Amino acid sequence: MEKRKISLKGVDQLQLLGPGDEYLHMLESSINAKIVVRGDDVVVIGEEGDVETAEKLFAELVFLVHRNGRLSTKDVQTVIDLVNNGSGEVSTNLKKDSKIIFYSKKGLIQPKSKGQEAYAVSVCENDIVFAVGPAGTGKTFLAVAMALARLREKAVSKIVLARPAIEAGESLGFLPGDLMEKVDPYLRPLTDALFDMLPSDQLQKYVERKIIEIVPLAYMRGRTLNDAFVILDEAQNTSPIQMKMFLTRLGVNSKAIITGDDTQIDLPDKIPSGLIQIQDILKGIEGIGFVYLDADDVVRHRLVREIIRAYDFYENHNSEEYDAP
Repeated sequence: MEKRKISLKGVDQLQLLGPGDEYLHMLESSINAKIVVRGDDVVVIGEEGDVETAEKLFAELVFLVHRNGRLSTKDVQTVIDLVNNGSGEVSTNLKKDSKIIFYSKKGLIQPKSKGQEAYAVSVCENDIVFAVGPAGTGKTFLAVAMALARLREKAVSKIVLARPAIEAGESLGFLPGDLMEKVDPYLRPLTDALFDMLPSDQLQKYVERKIIEIVPLAYMRGRTLNDAFVILDEAQNTSPIQMKMFLTRLGVNSKAIITGDDTQIDLPDKIPSGLIQIQDILKGIEGIGFVYLDADDVVRHRLVREIIRAYDFYENHNSEEYDAP
């Protein structure tokens, strides 16, 4: 008898095994082996040939879950037939999985441009990554997706999302409510991204247990964040002192993504942007990556891309008229 462990780390087991373990039961019925799920692993016990078949089945199904974000009964039966008949493999190149970031309640999240791919690769290779680019390039959305992926894989135990509460033409003092209610509009893009990716009940549990924290940047002072994935959004609106404070919060086994648009600085005139300054200070340090996104990486309405290009042209060509393609 052969006993083999198959890792399901980072795989959505509900999608892979099916409602009520329906797909798992289909697999067990197709081979003469015992399949036991233990945490993030599947243990297969049986004759060598059956164990190898089970391994192939799981490899194919994991590939399909990563690619499509979900499985159907038909998908599972097709994989079983292909593997058992030896008539081919569904996944001709498992390296395609490298572009998968996270599969959310709305489907698969993956890079949609070369810039976004470079962004995802940089986060894999570095502990601190600065993502700089205009609105609509997916800086914040992908950062949240990558953080949730690390949380699901149990590579970190918590996520902390922070934003500076800068008064961009408005006064916090005149807004109604307590401090957290006043800063809620500044934190809303982070919560919106989370609501897009997680079921509301799961998100609520994470927030209640402080597995996910969404806080104003000022609340980071004095903390040391171990085993955490930390995101600082709208970093162009941090002062150099705030940027240094944030970066020095990072503890053992932690990652950080700092996102910002250096063309949208809302700081008072006499205060320099920490995001602009830090690019000169930290470049060249191993483990720190800088990614620059542009209009080609915009994933919102197509006109957003043209608006960004028009503004760039206007600012760089002394207000000459932009000739759109």
